[in-house]
Amino acid sequence: MKIDRIISIVTLVAALGALFLALRRPAPVGPVAQAPAQVEQNAQAFQSKIEQLEQPKSAGAAPAEVRLNADEVNAAIAAASGAVAPATSSAGSGSAGAQDPVIPGLPADLAAGGQPTVKDYQVNFEGDEVKGQFLTQVAGKDVWVTLKGHLGSRDGYATFDPTEFKVGDLNVPVSLVNDALQKRLMEQRDRLKLPDNVGGIKVENGEVVLTQR
Repeated sequence: MKIDRIISIVTLVAALGALFLALRRPAPVGPVAQAPAQVEQNAQAFQSKIEQLEQPKSAGAAPAEVRLNADEVNAAIAAASGAVAPATSSAGSGSAGAQDPVIPGLPADLAAGGQPTVKDYQVNFEGDEVKGQFLTQVAGKDVWVTLKGHLGSRDGYATFDPTEFKVGDLNVPVSLVNDALQKRLMEQRDRLKLPDNVGGIKVENGEVVLTQR
């Protein structure tokens, strides 16, 4: 009985510790916050680079390639969400609601289950991986979800293979969430379709690389 009691106490302490870590805000993954003028400038740079992919290819020329850094992507997210006035352009990531900005090839909804309410998020790139951090609600509590993995493309659609998943400061084994994540991505597959002028997407040397179709 004493052993059972000790096991119960240890289990309770571990469960409470896990709950605390899950509700704790993790270290930010994104770059330093940008001033409004920087956000506008980087959002314009994002759209200008996307426009390069719309230019016709010269005969025999290699497909154009553009590289987007984290500041430009986060600025484009802010512009798409209405946090800043978007730069005037016919190109870009497409329309999006205040809670639902969409960046070409970057899934806006990576959670399993119903459509989550995303209050805040950051995107960063480390080596050949993308890292996103999202503030959402779980059982009425604000919870930060951190997701890291490899961004790629197949048959005209973006793909994502996770390598890290955290709820708050609590690490969750990828093997426990990957099946649900991939199922959710398949349900959102129409939103993962690459623009007609984009042939491929990947992360390389801390930047998103888009290749012209």
